[in-house]
Amino acid sequence: MAELLAKSPCDGLLPRTHGKVSLSEVVITDLYSVAPMKGQGAAVDAALQAAHGIGFPAPNRVTGSGDLRCIWSGRDQALFFGGEPDLTPDLAAVTDQSDAWVMVRLEGARAEEVLARLVPVDLRSSTFAEGHCARTLLQHMTVSISRVGPEAFEILAFRSMAATLVHDLDTALQMVAAR
Repeated sequence: MAELLAKSPCDGLLPRTHGKVSLSEVVITDLYSVAPMKGQGAAVDAALQAAHGIGFPAPNRVTGSGDLRCIWSGRDQALFFGGEPDLTPDLAAVTDQSDAWVMVRLEGARAEEVLARLVPVDLRSSTFAEGHCARTLLQHMTVSISRVGPEAFEILAFRSMAATLVHDLDTALQMVAAR
């Protein structure tokens, strides 16, 4: 019988650095989709606050920081990163998404310039501050982009798109570094 090996989505693809910008993988150990049941949004927010110290995010926002975050991912939906949310089934539908996504971190003085080549959203710090997120396209892929620092972004994409995500970001990194 074949022995299976667990590999991260970007195994062998990252890290990469060009000029003043680096691209690395953020290993996902726990990622859960949280969708409050009809009329339970406030109760889910209160339960998350009580159990984890972070609330359910407003549209295009991230609550928490570091290893425990809740990332807005659509109408009445968020991705809980860094643990399992302590929510009862009557409050929210909670689904383990840990193996379904890839997360990369783009960091450096010219990270905004790299993303400006790939994303149809204004990600400059004057309009997209730390704690903001957006569901958008990166080239042809649906992604979630969060600003996690003054010069740092984390990008979530479907795991099956990991190689394409790295390729597109690396190409843009090289172009920006060559300027």
